[in-house]
Amino acid sequence: MGAERLRLVFMGSPDFSVPALAALIEAGHEIACVYSQPPRPAGRGHKERPGPVQAFADAQGIPVRTPVSLKDDTVQAAFADLQADAAVVVAYGLILPKPILDAPRLGCINIHASLLPRWRGAAPIQRAIEAGDEHSGVCIMAMDAGLDTGGVYLRGEVEITSDTTASDLHDQLAAMGGKLIVDALPAIAAETLAAEPQPEAGVTYAHKLARDEGRLDWSRPAVELERQVRALNPWPGVWCEHDGQRLKVLGSTLEKGEGPPGTVIAAPLVVACGEGALRVTRAQRAGKSAMDIEPLVRGNPVPIGTIFS
Repeated sequence: MGAERLRLVFMGSPDFSVPALAALIEAGHEIACVYSQPPRPAGRGHKERPGPVQAFADAQGIPVRTPVSLKDDTVQAAFADLQADAAVVVAYGLILPKPILDAPRLGCINIHASLLPRWRGAAPIQRAIEAGDEHSGVCIMAMDAGLDTGGVYLRGEVEITSDTTASDLHDQLAAMGGKLIVDALPAIAAETLAAEPQPEAGVTYAHKLARDEGRLDWSRPAVELERQVRALNPWPGVWCEHDGQRLKVLGSTLEKGEGPPGTVIAAPLVVACGEGALRVTRAQRAGKSAMDIEPLVRGNPVPIGTIFS
């Protein structure tokens, strides 16, 4: 088919998926239908609100389906009836049963935010930063019945610097995924690009983020806590408690110093850890705006010797 226009189903839900859908539309492919997670209650009124992909597709006039599951025979038949050349899957959030995987002519093709086989699973962006990886990237992958185990068509790589947050890496990889899928699809259709099996060595799993992962454990080394601050920004966020209130830590740097873990050892807010110390550079008190640490502690002093729980 060469670079001929393809008939695609797009399957995705969060912000991360939107740049890929936009890139496919811009490239001239036909989006026969978008599949996305069902709308969820949000805001003060808890009214159901469509997710980012559904909202974007609605604005483009593309039909959207939001099944709760893909296991139902009727849902699978409706998917097959779309007669798609391929399904592009980006952070969709539902398991794809075999009848769904097999329905498109070219199969289901996933945009995964890691350098496979490292960080298969739900939270590859955050886990790469948390682990201190020096690089991350995107893989365009042929989907099979396993968890991110399919062969890789194309991959792109980015550096993780000492300043990279999960929010930064999310945006970089979302844009890269859109570019790579547009590059890959014509070659896959023309059979000039084959999926290479993933190596068996180097497999790691990026387990789903949990809300309670954000609590700082000052007994851990400062280098791990600094990575935690970047990895869990913006969600679920990293925090500790002071005077019975939660203090959200939004930025930090490593410092020399020692003391009982959790003790403030220098101004404006340097805290001793199990190994080394962490300087908090930006933070947010409950119900307040985010602030650089100097003005924050001027209004709410945290004296040297203070012990965080």
